[in-house]
Amino acid sequence: MQANPSPSTLTAGAAAAEPGAAAVSDPAVAAGPGSAAAPEVPGRFARIALLLTVFVCAACGLVYELSLVTLGSYLIGDTATQASITLSVMVCAMGVGALAAKPLRHLAAPAFLAVELALALVGGLSVLGLYAAYAWLNLYTAALVLASCVIGALVGAEIPLLMELLQRIRKQEAGSAVADLFAADYVGALLGGLAFPFLLLPVFGQIRGSLIVGVVNALAGLALVFIWFRADLAHLVKATFAMITLLVAGTLVCSYLYADRFEATAQQALFAAPIVWQRQTEYQKIVLTESISPFGTQDTRLFLNGDLQFSSVDEYRYHEAMVHPALAGNRQNVLVIGGGDGLALREILKYPDVRTVTLVELDPVMIELARTDSRLTGLNGNSFADPRVRVVTADAFTWLRTAGSDYDAVIIDLPDPDQTSIAKLYSTEFYAMAARVLAPDATMVVQAGSPFFAPHSYWCIAATVRTSGLHVLPYHVDVPSFGDWGFLLATRDPDPELRLDPPGPLRSIDETSLQAATVFAPDRRDTGEEPSTLMHPVILDLARMEWV
Repeated sequence: MQANPSPSTLTAGAAAAEPGAAAVSDPAVAAGPGSAAAPEVPGRFARIALLLTVFVCAACGLVYELSLVTLGSYLIGDTATQASITLSVMVCAMGVGALAAKPLRHLAAPAFLAVELALALVGGLSVLGLYAAYAWLNLYTAALVLASCVIGALVGAEIPLLMELLQRIRKQEAGSAVADLFAADYVGALLGGLAFPFLLLPVFGQIRGSLIVGVVNALAGLALVFIWFRADLAHLVKATFAMITLLVAGTLVCSYLYADRFEATAQQALFAAPIVWQRQTEYQKIVLTESISPFGTQDTRLFLNGDLQFSSVDEYRYHEAMVHPALAGNRQNVLVIGGGDGLALREILKYPDVRTVTLVELDPVMIELARTDSRLTGLNGNSFADPRVRVVTADAFTWLRTAGSDYDAVIIDLPDPDQTSIAKLYSTEFYAMAARVLAPDATMVVQAGSPFFAPHSYWCIAATVRTSGLHVLPYHVDVPSFGDWGFLLATRDPDPELRLDPPGPLRSIDETSLQAATVFAPDRRDTGEEPSTLMHPVILDLARMEWV
């Protein structure tokens, strides 16, 4: 029976792999007198197995990184900051992990297996743990940094250990071995980078996708060591690793089975009212809640990526103030950018002389929800069924670049600019394209956030709209669910004014209240902000600074 190699034997083999050591053709590593030789490993097949393991581990490592970045963009917004924190911390930790693994080279096989099991557990549970930290502990950023450090250190520890195992199989020049190892590593990263958005995320979701990758990670390390380097492990060590593997696998499988229940509980912790519908789409997290308001009426609320979009109790205040001043003049052809809930459409379609309404919305799931959900169709008056409405599912920025119609009124009802993906829709470039589709005497209105809670952001949007050559009239109204909320009326007329020409009485505004809406308190007047551009999204910085 062949004896297991002692640490001194592996150390001698590792020393032979150092630069300047003589190359050996025999795969067995020489040991001192009276010592057992290291196990002979079939070079060709073991080498292929090891490079495949590198390939799989690289794919898993990149999926962990992408999962943390994506979760941060969903929960916090501002993808650029989330990516910067995650990737910079993780890359730094990889360097630390690689250095920390150097003393373990003489125990490369068991050390590698330990690293893979730890990485499978931490990486697989990372999304679940961060979600819990966000929902219940309010410690998301600290938890993100900790998770990035641990995962990065474990990923970094893989390379020197795998290099040691690769040299055990067949001695190579250092440059050749590094090239082989990194080639497998980088190609594996490509697999992980493509599998995450096109397979794991849409099919399994954030939590379950990470758990599946954790299982794959553990199996890859286990197969390499137990099949090709099993002689490096004593029987007790094998039994210990087998038990640890069962514990890790059990934890990941149980987490997978209870993922839906956990996610529902964690999400409910973020909302005051019961969640009645939710969906993570390709673009955003859509949540509907329902409750009974203090006045005894049913309160349906829509949230996109955690931000409140409307409350059924007072949404009419918001939509009347936004739509009707823009339709006081010509209004035969109307363009709505955003507004996928159909509530702005409801107000527009009250005018019998409106001939066509084009609504541009990015997320088809939002449109389908507004078309079919009884809660929303009851609020929007089933507006999407009106034959005058044409829905375009597209990115508004891209769509405007080729749009050619002259619209009599343009209503821009977009989410607040607190995410990187939204910033371009509040830029000088965007408003210039929007102004280009306006008819000569047309009116445009923009929802611009709160001049009370976010005055710098509000006035930055006003300055940005002015760069399109339009003249801007700011105004604000009270919407209890949001507080004081602001809009911008923009026309080519150098002296724009707020007027009303409704087809019937309105619930929340009249000519007198509109005139009062143009008056701002001294500490909420124009702050002289710089316009926001694609290359310098000032609006994003201001929104994040004021809302967080």
